[in-house]
Amino acid sequence: MTFVPKWKDSNSKLLAKAILSLENEDEVYRFLDDLCTINEVKALSQRIEVARLLSEDITYNSIASDTGASTATISRVRRCLHHGSDGYKIVLNKITKESKDEK
Repeated sequence: MTFVPKWKDSNSKLLAKAILSLENEDEVYRFLDDLCTINEVKALSQRIEVARLLSEDITYNSIASDTGASTATISRVRRCLHHGSDGYKIVLNKITKESKDEK
């Protein structure tokens, strides 16, 4: 079954297609550089790092100290990990698998 978020519209569909069209890390960096402000990229990057650390059972205090993320951000990411659409889990599993395959 395909997941359909409540916010899906023609613009978000175009964004998803754009992301799927990227073929390598360089293209992703170029796209993010054009699409987002530096602060937006840093916020997104911080959230994926928070998700990674939460999945490793690191404490809120350690995560806040290591990443600079607020406890509100950490809580939101945690809620998504446990009750969300599994987006973080999908990405983290793929990253972990790729990391193991590279070794």
